[in-house]
Amino acid sequence: MKMNIEERFIAYCRIDTQSDPANSDVTPSTQKQFDLAEVLRKELIELGLENVELDEHCYVYGWLPSNTNHEVPTVGFIAHMDTAPDYTGTGVNPRVIACYDGKDIELNPDVIMKVEDFPDLPALKGKRLIVTDGNTLLGGDDKAGIACIMDALQYYQLHPEVKHGRIAVCFTPDEEIGNGPKYFDIEKFGAEFAYTMDGGNIEEVSDETFNAASAKLTFHGFSIHPGSGKDKLINAASLACQYQTLLPQYMTPEHTSGREGFIHLIGIEASSASAVSEYIIRDHDRTKLQEKKDLMKAAVDYLNVQYGQGTVEIEIQDSYHNMKEVLDAHPQSVETAYRALKELGIEGVSDPIRGGTDGAELSLRGLPCPNLGNGDRNCHGRYEYCVVEEMQLAAELIKKIVALIEEA
Repeated sequence: MKMNIEERFIAYCRIDTQSDPANSDVTPSTQKQFDLAEVLRKELIELGLENVELDEHCYVYGWLPSNTNHEVPTVGFIAHMDTAPDYTGTGVNPRVIACYDGKDIELNPDVIMKVEDFPDLPALKGKRLIVTDGNTLLGGDDKAGIACIMDALQYYQLHPEVKHGRIAVCFTPDEEIGNGPKYFDIEKFGAEFAYTMDGGNIEEVSDETFNAASAKLTFHGFSIHPGSGKDKLINAASLACQYQTLLPQYMTPEHTSGREGFIHLIGIEASSASAVSEYIIRDHDRTKLQEKKDLMKAAVDYLNVQYGQGTVEIEIQDSYHNMKEVLDAHPQSVETAYRALKELGIEGVSDPIRGGTDGAELSLRGLPCPNLGNGDRNCHGRYEYCVVEEMQLAAELIKKIVALIEEA
């Protein structure tokens, strides 16, 4: 069934696909992600793709066969189906603002999206926006990316005379909890390079992510009755708080931007007997990431000198690495994206991601995969919105990239 990009997007947003970090050892972390996956599987078949498959881990694959008479590289496009666990994705009720007036937006009588809080809004005056009703997130991260890819595929179905090489497509689960690439089958996908359609502003080309690690701190207390605790009691909850004070406040996310990395406390479970603190560590520079790890270990050593060896334990694990080191060695994908934007009359800008994407790990596994914009803004909360004109441009960007590859 023929649908425009706005209709597709709203239909996808209404399907609850929120992932669950508490169930991250299973992929997908929520069975409801299969609800959208099955819709997309059927749509890909209707759009003429071959080798369409929805696998046991909720990855949807498909190829649009080449119709050109010469060999060209297979290009891939990827978007994720899950929405963030930060805010509810149940009962999403999108609303279209046909011609935004540049002023505050009433999402519902109790929730106002204010220009003073979101100063980029007035620049969108006259644009067509899709917003929430203030009670849920929208889901443009990354259902806008899915809609862009599907809209481009529909174009090729309606215009079989347009020449293109083979196009690979994959929709992934659990990106929001870091497991998007976990069971991604690069060989089955079959592309020489790809793009995640998971960014914000249409002009942004992201070829750089953080290097990332996680840290788990375990504090072992010596718990006795506080009435007889003098010179004996070691309060594990207090130790966890003390540890946090040993880390520089200027290294927290609240005080960093751009290429500045951070150490971020994401949770504490504590009693006087035992405590566990969990952190994420980020930096675009791998050497600086290591320095942050060493700093955290030094703080552990300091407390163990004060309270006895083994009082505090630290476990650090790497999560993903900056994809730029791969993309710099394989520049075709990034160069093609900038050229495509230019031919659409858009000046592309580099946007280092203060986070990660599926493309980070996929690049390091051998599939160069920068990230492109899809028109979504303010993701992961009730103030999320999507600019329809930018979604449409993102679909045009996909088609332009495919055309440039076919012409090369």
